[in-house]
Amino acid sequence: MITKLAIILLEKKNMDELIDIVDENGNYTGTTCLKSEAHKYGYFHPTIHVWLYTSDKKILLQKRALTKKVFPGLWDISVAGHIAAGEDITIAATREVKEEIGFDMLPENLHKIGTRKHMVQHSNGIIDNEFHHVFIAELTIPLEKLTLQVEEVAELKLFDLEIILHTKNHENLLLPQYQEYYCFVYEQIVAALK
Repeated sequence: MITKLAIILLEKKNMDELIDIVDENGNYTGTTCLKSEAHKYGYFHPTIHVWLYTSDKKILLQKRALTKKVFPGLWDISVAGHIAAGEDITIAATREVKEEIGFDMLPENLHKIGTRKHMVQHSNGIIDNEFHHVFIAELTIPLEKLTLQVEEVAELKLFDLEIILHTKNHENLLLPQYQEYYCFVYEQIVAALK
């Protein structure tokens, strides 16, 4: 039997984390596993996506670190990450924002816009079966005050919000096959700015 301390030490050594397993409908099963196991066996698990926008209609995108196992160097969602086992979803979102880009935000400043089922098998063997809990929030500090978690993020940049409507016209910017999702996010941000 593995103790909680052993799991914490293992996670720190391997940059792995203990996560909850959900079923194909997103319902919690009461079981956990390491993130690496979920990606190896295709277990469904919950994650967060946080899209940060500015009052002047800009969207913050992060360039994924070149050491990432999937989509290295891709300009991607402002912040995304896994929810730790037993962790509140909104707390996980604020934690990931703080860890990845150094932006301290209150949970009440996040606006959940939906949950998205995502299933993809990558060429490197990773099976990503996830339920993305999707949030939007206003970025209320200047870009230069953000600090990068270099293991995750290579660069941050503000783009015109409309860019997420035209991903197919840009190389290495988001994934064009998810254009419907990006359009939904765009509509939600525009509504929030009114």
